[in-house]
Amino acid sequence: MTYFFETYGCEMNIAESAAAEQLFIARGWKKAASAQVCDVAVINSCSIRKTAEERIEGRLGWYSGLKKVRACRPDAKAKLLEEAAEYVKDGPKPLTLVFMGCMAERLRESIKKDWPCIDYVVGTFAKHHFGEIIDAVEEKRTPFALDDTESYKFASLSYEPGSFSCFVPIMHGCNNFCTYCIVPYVRGRECSRPVEEILKELEVLNGYGVRDVTLLGQNVNSYNGSDKNGSSVNFAGLLQRIADYLKETSSSIGWVRFMSSHPKDLTDDVIDVISKNDVLCRHIHLPVQNGSSKILSAMNRKYTREQYLDLVTRIKTAMPDVSLTTDIMMGFPGETEEDVQATLDLMRQVQYESAMMYYYNPREGTPAAKMEQIPLEVKKERLQRVIDLQLEHTHIQMSRHIGETAKVLVESVSRDNKAELLGKTARNEKVAFAAEKSMIGSFVTVKITELSGNTYRGVLLS
Repeated sequence: MTYFFETYGCEMNIAESAAAEQLFIARGWKKAASAQVCDVAVINSCSIRKTAEERIEGRLGWYSGLKKVRACRPDAKAKLLEEAAEYVKDGPKPLTLVFMGCMAERLRESIKKDWPCIDYVVGTFAKHHFGEIIDAVEEKRTPFALDDTESYKFASLSYEPGSFSCFVPIMHGCNNFCTYCIVPYVRGRECSRPVEEILKELEVLNGYGVRDVTLLGQNVNSYNGSDKNGSSVNFAGLLQRIADYLKETSSSIGWVRFMSSHPKDLTDDVIDVISKNDVLCRHIHLPVQNGSSKILSAMNRKYTREQYLDLVTRIKTAMPDVSLTTDIMMGFPGETEEDVQATLDLMRQVQYESAMMYYYNPREGTPAAKMEQIPLEVKKERLQRVIDLQLEHTHIQMSRHIGETAKVLVESVSRDNKAELLGKTARNEKVAFAAEKSMIGSFVTVKITELSGNTYRGVLLS
């Protein structure tokens, strides 16, 4: 039997899709070439912005049509799904549609009524029922309702076969309640994985040939787990234990990074641990959201502009070679031109290597959605100014490294030039260079010779 995943949204969704996929693989299922010809299709949804939900609703409409074709219904528009029509030429072939993720949690009371094509709605706290869903499909049983009232359970492994990089969720949920964000409502309160469970997963990933690990959490540096002795371990403590474990076991995992971090929780002990352990990448994603203390307060970010800049100074003092990236939101309710200038000025001071930039999009059920909104055309114009400035900074920051040598994880053959390989640096930058395919999956040393767009080109040294 075959499965197919469509994943939208953040890295946590990618990790959770990979974990669910492992359950199918363990049962002997194969990945289908497309949704048209699979036995089970899984949509892992996102609710972070309204546009994400609108796109997913479009896909649900497409799946509704696909299921009609697969059932050989006379009202099906088979010409729109020719591959599926060919697939069922000898008779109906059932398709089970599983809908999971944040949108599934937010709308779990109504989504199946609005979209009857969905067979299973898997909310935030129901992912551990995937094994039962697979059982039901294999046994051709009628879909059943899932219990979504239990506490969150971490998946055992979030690994995509053949990948040299992998996400490892270490905590889940968020307690911050930023006024614009729906995450606390769909992901629940913060909970952390035990230290030994995380170390065990690293051991398994090492056996699979993984070289680069990203620790994940909605607010990753608020991690508050425990070890096998029941002692409390904070995020800095976890990072140190991971670094020690990888060294003691001579693990081939060479890099550990993390996201997403909240500035209010990135403490000096975290900075100190990163600065003292080479396996911990000096690449920190530090979402600022806005450069105005007034807007940060309205967002309930729990830090001021001055506190954020002081944190950046402490990070750069401890790690002069650090790469900083961020998230920036423009057009939040109440934002003035003075606030826009404050954001642009903060960007000039920090000089981010890259940024995720977007304009505020109201999310139903959050406090900011009830505030007086800024016109869309104004939000777009302000965002464009931020984008233009960041493009300048990205070029400046990346150009600084031309002529340097860098440790690179070779990941694949370049799509643009089959004679070249493509890898990434510890700063998460792409590098293309000529080398033998046998080096894929290895760490190599490359001299960076030029910058083409946002991709380096280089020469293999060793």
